[in-house]
Amino acid sequence: MPRLFSLLLLVLFTLAHADAAEKPRLVLLLTVDQLRGDMPQRLHERFGKSGFRYLMEHGLDYTNANYLHSTTFTAVGHATLATGGNPPEHGLAGNDWADPLTGERVYCVEDGHHQLLGAKTKPHSGTSPRNLTASTFGDELVMASAGRSRVFSVSTKDRGAILPGGHLGKAFWYHGGSGRYISSTYYYDELPAWVQHWNGKALADNYRGKIWDLLRPRHEYVFGEFDQRPEEQDKDGLGRSFPHTLDTVEPKDFYKRLRFTPMSDELLVDFAKTLLREEKLGQGKFTDVLAISLSATDFIGHVFGPDSLEYEDNQLRLDRQLAALLAAVDKQVGLKNTLVILTGDHGSAPIPEAQKKRGFHAGRVDTKAFLEAANRAVKQRFNIGADLVTEFWNPSIYLDLVGIRRLGLDLYEVEKTVADAVSEVEGIDYALPRTELLKGAQAGDPIVARLHRSFHPKRSGNVLIGQGSYWFLHAKPSKYAATHGSPHNYDTHVPLMIAGPGIGAKTISRPVAPESIAATITTILGVQAPSGSVGAPLTEAVGY
Repeated sequence: MPRLFSLLLLVLFTLAHADAAEKPRLVLLLTVDQLRGDMPQRLHERFGKSGFRYLMEHGLDYTNANYLHSTTFTAVGHATLATGGNPPEHGLAGNDWADPLTGERVYCVEDGHHQLLGAKTKPHSGTSPRNLTASTFGDELVMASAGRSRVFSVSTKDRGAILPGGHLGKAFWYHGGSGRYISSTYYYDELPAWVQHWNGKALADNYRGKIWDLLRPRHEYVFGEFDQRPEEQDKDGLGRSFPHTLDTVEPKDFYKRLRFTPMSDELLVDFAKTLLREEKLGQGKFTDVLAISLSATDFIGHVFGPDSLEYEDNQLRLDRQLAALLAAVDKQVGLKNTLVILTGDHGSAPIPEAQKKRGFHAGRVDTKAFLEAANRAVKQRFNIGADLVTEFWNPSIYLDLVGIRRLGLDLYEVEKTVADAVSEVEGIDYALPRTELLKGAQAGDPIVARLHRSFHPKRSGNVLIGQGSYWFLHAKPSKYAATHGSPHNYDTHVPLMIAGPGIGAKTISRPVAPESIAATITTILGVQAPSGSVGAPLTEAVGY
């Protein structure tokens, strides 16, 4: 009798946990470009129940997730989310870097061997994930299923789609010259019929003559009285205050301008829902992946800053789009059958001029001035006439290695001279020579540790730099009102939410890193972690 009772308990336990043990039919990775980790918490009470709050209240909400690297850029963040590695592992030293042989600029997803599909080749001759040097969780899933799992990735940005798609997925992204969604010959010989049909509807044109106005009464906004700040930008005639007009004479300007409004996310979500339906994702025996990178928050954050009325209104609109997307997934696949992860590729810094008004030591680093200062220091130190400091691709300074060898100079001494000179420039707190970075020694300073994790031995420059808190660092200091790309917490802190089969609801404040997302997904799916993964699975999500 006791044995029979024990067997009965075992059967009941097994049945009760059968659903939890089933693998999800779909993995949905939602990345909000430039979504800082505190934003969902600040807006929680004003969100609807079916978007952000669904994930926050029905899944795991990690409120203290910070990237381990300092190169908090779109390409690096998306590569880290997909691979679980940092630049040394996945190869993305930044959005751009210099070719060590030619010195020419390399764009992260540029590939002249694979032409664009659905658009002319400008501004790049072609695109592919060839610069990604590690496998992604999607790649591992496809290989483990002998090609029967499918991976799709979509974004307004090419790099936001291509990098999460990995080597074995399919990627589509918005074309700012036509308002269409395009791909490249790396993925297809020609665009699928359903994509051509979607493009034929010219949905972007529906926004002509529209205005972007506040979703709610102004008094309901925290930043309602802070519209039209002089620090904000008037991007392409969009204006600094509500309402923002989308009217324009030239079609090419209209499609580009659309990216700086919440309407670009609306367009993306419509395309993603069409992809979900037409490709019948989550309907087969093997788990599929859909990665969606929503870019409007980044475009808006650059122009208006994260502490702006525009950013706030966009978040409320984004919440509605997330709700619509989750509803579509629930209808086709079932949210109970879907592993959903929401995070950001990086955070965002306030506009430096606004921070200065608040009393902080803030400003814009004069990159031209620090390059000139570095060249002067090298000339004086070695008594030469040549400029040996050649390029700055954030966050690396590149040197003329051929010239240094020709002059018989010690490379480390040149790097050290440059680092010392740049460290004297206002707004630069860190300057680390490549020779020291190659030794792998890390100081106890957590900021320095983040810089070390951003160094790629073949693609990073000779001096890796880090700006001080609230200092704007960009090759073109006036290009944006606000930016990201620093090693500081406002740039490394992102939301991290996970919901799905067998995952309970809990808010977790312990320190975690987005580097753990890929390993968490592969552990749940029972496949190999990506080749460059450094993150450990999140115990609350995997059940141990």
